[in-house]
Amino acid sequence: MKKILIILIKFYRQYISPLKRPCCRFYPTCSQYALEAIIKYGAIKGGWMAFKRILKCNPFNEGGYDPVK
Repeated sequence: MKKILIILIKFYRQYISPLKRPCCRFYPTCSQYALEAIIKYGAIKGGWMAFKRILKCNPFNEGGYDPVK
């Protein structure tokens, strides 16, 4: 499962993300955060962390530096 999620994120970063304008409010970007979280914590916990991060990426949040902890 972990490998599948990593492949999906890399596919997104390679082929889909370049088609959109940069819009992530955080550093590292949400896709990089998801990749790091899944590598560090595994598919379930890392996936949950990435999901929560993506929910925070909205106009009502300031964003900023938010590393994987």
